[in-house]
Amino acid sequence: METTLFNKIGKPVAYIADDGKTIYMWDGRAVAYLSEEKVYGWNGKQLGWFANGTIFDIYGLRSGFVLNKSPIVTQVEPIKSPKHIKNVKGVRQNPVVKPSLCYGYSEKYLEDLLEEGGGL
Repeated sequence: METTLFNKIGKPVAYIADDGKTIYMWDGRAVAYLSEEKVYGWNGKQLGWFANGTIFDIYGLRSGFVLNKSPIVTQVEPIKSPKHIKNVKGVRQNPVVKPSLCYGYSEKYLEDLLEEGGGL
C-alpha cells in the first residue's frame, strides 16, 4: 500500500510506493528512496532520515510526515499522476553522521528536500 508524505504545513507532496522504498513526487517522478532509515535522492545524495513516520533533513529537523504522525491537520490528497519510468540511480554517497533527531522544523519544505535528489 502506498504511503502519503505530507509537508510541514500538511500538504500531500510525495508518497512511498508499494515497494516500501521508492519515493515519488505527486507528479509521478521517482526522486528518492529509503535504505534502512536513510533517505537518498535518486542522484545518490543523502537527503536525511526516515524514522517513526517522519522525514528528517540532514540536520535532524522535521520536514515531512506520514498521516498518523502528522502533528497538524492534513489536506485532502489529490489524484496522483501516473508513475514515470525510473531513471538509473546515481552512485550512493557515503552515509552522513546521524545527528540527534529533534522536533524542530526544517527550513526546507519536504518537496524541496526531495527535489534535491531528483537529478543526476
